[in-house]
Amino acid sequence: MEAPIRLEKSNRIGKITLNRPEKRNAMSPELIVGLLKALDELDSDPHVKVVIIAAEGKAFCAGADLAYLQQMQSFTPEENLEDSRRLMGLFDRIYNFPKPVIAQVQGHALAGGCGLVTVCDFAFAVPEALFGYTEVKIGFIPALVSVFLLEQIGVAKTQELLLSGEFISAQKAADLGIISGVKESEFLENEVQEFAEKLIQNNSSHAMMVTKALLRSVHQEERNRKLEAAAKLNAQSRAHADCIHGISAFLNKEKPSW
Repeated sequence: MEAPIRLEKSNRIGKITLNRPEKRNAMSPELIVGLLKALDELDSDPHVKVVIIAAEGKAFCAGADLAYLQQMQSFTPEENLEDSRRLMGLFDRIYNFPKPVIAQVQGHALAGGCGLVTVCDFAFAVPEALFGYTEVKIGFIPALVSVFLLEQIGVAKTQELLLSGEFISAQKAADLGIISGVKESEFLENEVQEFAEKLIQNNSSHAMMVTKALLRSVHQEERNRKLEAAAKLNAQSRAHADCIHGISAFLNKEKPSW
């Protein structure tokens, strides 16, 4: 069985590839832990200046591994909170990572997968990619990503996206400021590579690190409190009847009855 994460380093770029194409790169605990370990390695490597997060297969990331989410419904509240904090830790790690992080989005990014894109510094996507914070459609809540999205695009647009759970196009995601730009699929990889190389050649590592830290320091204590509250709400919602029903219906390829 292949590892859920592949890590490569070349020309001062660290590239992390989500490697569960058969599961549409759904976020299993193993994938999250693998991402965190890869980020730790790239953080400690002085030769790496920029990080790219890419994915194998047709989808970038379909969000949480729903089979695992169903399994967690039998977990204790403490186990669910621990698991929720693991995802919180991943989002927070990327958001505060000292080196620029670029998402290379070659396919759909949904629910937690859309959250993963949201916390990157830059993101470029193919026109065909759909984005969506779709948790409400299965009785779940987009608690963790809401904290970051509110900072980035404001209350009105965040409310529209999170309450509707609707898919949006890559172009609309770019217009809202969720991603940096839209690139044709045949050019995506090369253009992300070229963008990363521009950051490497033209910008000071120290200046980028301090600038990012300065931006993140704004409302940092408040953000941390909100994330902890969101992690608790995330864990609690898993035991709600709506979430149990929604995930069961999804796994059985049925439409939930709300």
